[in-house]
Amino acid sequence: MALQEQHQPVLQAAHGGDPAALAKLLALCQPDIRRYAQRNCLISDVDDAVQEVLLVMSRRLSSLKVLAAFSGWLFKVVQRECRRLGRRALNYDPYDEERAERWLASHDDASLRTEVVQALESLPRDYLQIVLLRDFEELSIAEIAQELGLSTAATKSRLHRARALAREYLVA
Repeated sequence: MALQEQHQPVLQAAHGGDPAALAKLLALCQPDIRRYAQRNCLISDVDDAVQEVLLVMSRRLSSLKVLAAFSGWLFKVVQRECRRLGRRALNYDPYDEERAERWLASHDDASLRTEVVQALESLPRDYLQIVLLRDFEELSIAEIAQELGLSTAATKSRLHRARALAREYLVA
């Protein structure tokens, strides 16, 4: 997320301790934080991650030395929180960097695309549909649930299983 130039004064005011500017900045950043958390957390941890990141942001923004680094800092906070929640919930680390780096290093761009397509094609039809709706069409869980006639819990569960199967296919 790169704050548009028109929002820089809000960021600067929030950094300086203005509570109204901080509230506005939190509202501006929340959709981007949620989107990033949805891509990096287990689906059941997204809401918790967003809330925790907003809390960290409100408490630690003033300690940020270079405002130009705000976006990178914020996404690092999201990444750390997703990682922490994943380890706590399932003893699962979605950012096993060493394993991911080995896998990425063993593939060029063309083969990576091919592998991802094959992983998606290997999914059962219901799982493929939910991944496409969530990750490519960027529908919310509620929108997907409504479109597929599922409960929110079933939608989250199905999406989690689909991603786990695709991840297993890719990294196994």
